[in-house]
Amino acid sequence: MTARRLIPIAFLAAAALAQRFGGGFGGGIRHSEMEPPAFPKEGEFHFVRLEYTDLPQYTRGFRFASRNAEGRGWWMVDWPDSDEHFSMGVRRLTRVQTGEPVHFGLMDDKLWDHPWIYATQTGYWGLSDREAKRLGEYLLRGGYLVTDDFWGPGTDQWEVFRNTMERALGNRPITDIATGDNVMHVCFDIEEKDLTWIPGTRHLRVGPGGTQVYQPQGTAPAWRAIHDDKGHMIVAVNYNTDIGDAWEYADSPDYPEAMTTLAYRYGINYLIYAMSH
Repeated sequence: MTARRLIPIAFLAAAALAQRFGGGFGGGIRHSEMEPPAFPKEGEFHFVRLEYTDLPQYTRGFRFASRNAEGRGWWMVDWPDSDEHFSMGVRRLTRVQTGEPVHFGLMDDKLWDHPWIYATQTGYWGLSDREAKRLGEYLLRGGYLVTDDFWGPGTDQWEVFRNTMERALGNRPITDIATGDNVMHVCFDIEEKDLTWIPGTRHLRVGPGGTQVYQPQGTAPAWRAIHDDKGHMIVAVNYNTDIGDAWEYADSPDYPEAMTTLAYRYGINYLIYAMSH
């Protein structure tokens, strides 16, 4: 595949100039028509997207995801492009042997084979008590969870997430990540200026002057964490920000390049931290 769009800090570029315009939901952001990348069946790292059932009051009715993928449930938002583009970045930017992305639920025994899992829209998930207990066991046995793309300005989504993590891990505090924390420097240096929000395509509008970014009123980005008893970070909490969209549209000339760069910095730091601490 020929890379056509280079992102500062060493990567990304994803392919083909042939593009199609997305619908109004994505603010007119163009999506690539590139062929899906190929990954080996096995690897040290597989992007694991966590499947879950939506809370009844937040059931996702529409069926599309990314690259014409179809299916129900908030768990699949941005799939499969986000997973594949991030995996491509890991393969190019690190020495981690990267296998094909996968997705499954918490009760699948494959969970124990993977050190890093990703869950999007965690303000809408409806984990059963059995699933919550399983998640807590996974995390306390050395697993790492990245949560993403849930929002204010109200507290409804935050409370769903907080309550779920309380059922999984007990009353462990959710704290802001300090810029001096290891996770902020394990591969890329993430500084105070980088504690900014990363927009979803619904926050972007393409016009004659380029792409304009509209931050949702009343929201502020928060980069938070949950730690185990030894102070080891086991949950990365991306609140009021959307790194999944930045990965999904990494090959789009309309998505802000600096935001894709930042999303890769965060994601790869989370992964290297999870695999080395």
